[in-house]
Amino acid sequence: MIRGPDLVDLKARLVDQARLLGFATIGFAPAADNPEQARRLREWLDAGMHGEMQWMEDRADVRQGPQSMWPDAQSVLALGMSYAPDCDPLALEGDAERARISVYAQGRDYHDVVKKALKALARWLVAEAEKIGLEVQLKVFVDTAPVMEKPLGQAAGIGWQGKHTNLVSREHGSWLFLGAIYTTLPFPPDEAHPDRCGNCTACQQACPTNAFPEPYRLDARRCISYLTIEHKGPIPHEFREAMGNRIYGCDDCLAVCPWNKFAGTAARHKALAPREELAAPHLAELLALDDPAFRQKFSGSPIKRVGRDRFVRNCLIAAGNSGNPDLAGPVRALLDDPDPVVAEAARWAVARLTASL
Repeated sequence: MIRGPDLVDLKARLVDQARLLGFATIGFAPAADNPEQARRLREWLDAGMHGEMQWMEDRADVRQGPQSMWPDAQSVLALGMSYAPDCDPLALEGDAERARISVYAQGRDYHDVVKKALKALARWLVAEAEKIGLEVQLKVFVDTAPVMEKPLGQAAGIGWQGKHTNLVSREHGSWLFLGAIYTTLPFPPDEAHPDRCGNCTACQQACPTNAFPEPYRLDARRCISYLTIEHKGPIPHEFREAMGNRIYGCDDCLAVCPWNKFAGTAARHKALAPREELAAPHLAELLALDDPAFRQKFSGSPIKRVGRDRFVRNCLIAAGNSGNPDLAGPVRALLDDPDPVVAEAARWAVARLTASL
């Protein structure tokens, strides 16, 4: 028999253990499905706003909530790990020599860091539950399963889903990697977090490609993060100039959020500190990467998953936008690249650079 006081005490100790393992925040939510969330997801998918992310549609039924995936689940532990940046993510905007990589991708692959900590926390929970005679089952998730981490984070009280659709924390701003643990233990839930965006529209106004048809709704097909990471073919011409020197992801809507003034690096997990060579990389060096060099440079980085061709495609768009004649040589070297998408991007970049002379 599960006694309430046992769970209250275990919950308190679990919070302390999560922080010892590097999580900046943790909250608890019921595992019941959310019909309103399911309805909004279905509308978004029906509108085609997920673009080429077929995996979003393939398991949409499971994304209705935790119990659609695992009927035995009773509670959800929603956790956030800080990756707060050292400096302004917008500082390199318009730089003619350097590229911009999204803050989250400048350090180690967060999948590995967060999952390692989640598994350690899960092992601790099982051991501590056994000590007080509680049998527990659980499942651990980090961004690779049909789990809606952001709504769960709001339900668990660790933040709210802002107008840019990402989770916002009063203490950690927009810089949280999210993970979840589903468990059969019925932990007392925390209060859901209220929406604190108010009348602010900073994130909507900051988007270079107008990817927000309305607040709280993202059209991924127009999002630079989607275009540089998920999209596999040529970048649509209508978005190329707006990409500027962004070559992997985009932080603009996150970086302008006023709540970031409360975020600092003190809570950042040490493994998520940015690698110096990725904070402000030179475009010329990135354009010269062949496949082995790309794999070596981005070993242990989330960037590795897009592959050399897609990455160099992005760098060519940035080179074409730079107006920097010094990049003409590295760009021309890619005109006959074996990958047709890379070769097309090189032709576009050459034309842009030539026109700017």
